Amino acid sequence: MRGAARAAGGRAGQLWPRPPALGPGPPPLLLLLAVLLGGAGAQYSSDLCSWKGSGLTHEAHRKEVEQVYLRCSAGTVEWMYPTGALIVNLRPNTFSPSRPLTLCIKPLRGSSGANIYLEKTGELRLLVRDGDRGPGQEPCFSFEQGGLFVEATPQQDISRRTTGFQYELTSRRAGSDLHGLSAPCRPCSHTEVLLAVCTSDFVVRGSIQDVTHEPERQESAIHLHVSRLYRQKSRVFRPAPGGGGWQGHVSTLLECGVRPGRGEFLFTGHMHFGEAWLGCAPRFKDFQRMYRDAEERGLNPCEVGTE
Repeated sequence: MRGAARAAGGRAGQLWPRPPALGPGPPPLLLLLAVLLGGAGAQYSSDLCSWKGSGLTHEAHRKEVEQVYLRCSAGTVEWMYPTGALIVNLRPNTFSPSRPLTLCIKPLRGSSGANIYLEKTGELRLLVRDGDRGPGQEPCFSFEQGGLFVEATPQQDISRRTTGFQYELTSRRAGSDLHGLSAPCRPCSHTEVLLAVCTSDFVVRGSIQDVTHEPERQESAIHLHVSRLYRQKSRVFRPAPGGGGWQGHVSTLLECGVRPGRGEFLFTGHMHFGEAWLGCAPRFKDFQRMYRDAEERGLNPCEVGTE
């Protein structure tokens, strides 16, 4: 992530510009009221997907809250020298207005200087607190109308502060994936497996070659050899060297304790901020039995080859 230090453009030995120190600011609800009463400026992203700006553009004691309007399903917000507050209005034009959406946000590495709230009809819900560095800081929630309220926290020196995050809007229900916040490692039921086969971003048959762990991110990478590729929306799995299937990796939470195992599985999952995340993953023989039982009763939500 581009830091505020780089934006300041200093050479070795050059002093950093030091903005005025900030005292205790007004509570976030008062800043929000300033917007509702018309006391905020408006800024528009050049590409309607991402926005990058600076709190130093504020005049003293004026335009304490800036409005940002974005119309894509995914993008990035970067706010250097955060002061006052931002309201990020998401108005995607790629989804039907009546379709329920899920919004996920992911703080950029090194992000600091502000709290991030969900704002809806004047009420604020804290999503990411300034300074939180622990795992799981990728909150997802049902999104209807509303926006993100980003409030700068009081700092003595904002010259090296940049608040940044990625956002992603999907038509999936919040918490519908196996790595959702509720019971992230729970095995899928038969119904969930059959639905996952029909709705996942990737569906493959294969085996686990290796599992590597990233304790800092509290994640595990499952390295797969794929013998049959049913579906993939992104190029998660690529042809293996020398032919004979595909290979790639998917992510899951470290706490799930995934280990290499023998046999073939059916792996399903979704793309999340450009990464493939594991959903349901039954043994392939178990999936064959589930599918045939549902087929006999006419309950299969979609058709897929099981041989």
